[in-house]
Amino acid sequence: MSVGSYVHHKRDGGMINIQPSLSDLKAFQGFAQLVPKAAAAAQRRAINKTLGWLRTHIARAVGKQERIAIGAVRQRLRAYPTSGGTMRGKLWFGLNAIEASRIGRARQTGTGVSVAGRRYQGAFYKKVYGNSADVWIRTASKHFNTEDYPEATQGRRRSGFVEENDNRFPLAKAKVSLEQARPHFDAWVKRADERLLEILEQELNFELQKYLKGTPRV
Repeated sequence: MSVGSYVHHKRDGGMINIQPSLSDLKAFQGFAQLVPKAAAAAQRRAINKTLGWLRTHIARAVGKQERIAIGAVRQRLRAYPTSGGTMRGKLWFGLNAIEASRIGRARQTGTGVSVAGRRYQGAFYKKVYGNSADVWIRTASKHFNTEDYPEATQGRRRSGFVEENDNRFPLAKAKVSLEQARPHFDAWVKRADERLLEILEQELNFELQKYLKGTPRV
């Protein structure tokens, strides 16, 4: 007879006894043999889910702090899920300055360009090269400053600096530095450890329940 948890009634109350039934004991014994494989599967899912959680929350935090569209930040966060026997996932975050045209919707005004609450006086929104328009300014403009155009260097061809019309009108592309987002790494890595443990517990429980449901009961 399979006896599991039961209640022992007394005159002044009752005692609840928690114990596994014989079939449950057999199931746990079988699960113990299955643990290496099940635990590995649970760990892989937990790592990959934590990567997705981390990517979402970092994008929100950086987007809010830097006033950048979350979608633009997410493009800088690349997750490398764990697979096979490697129990390690990676999340890459590119910190190179991002084009101002990608942080929000750019609007041309009479005095310059505005995008995501930023104003670039003396700038213009135009396709200079490639298929997409960007926010540009002539380096000779009185409004030109390296803070708004961090990768523009006169005299050298950089990603944010081009020469138009045979050196007569050198241009710089407006970009936003992401260096201020670096502290988010340390803060979110600590929280990721806690989140990974939480998800791992859920995934291990899932593996256990899946195994128990597939075990014949007495």
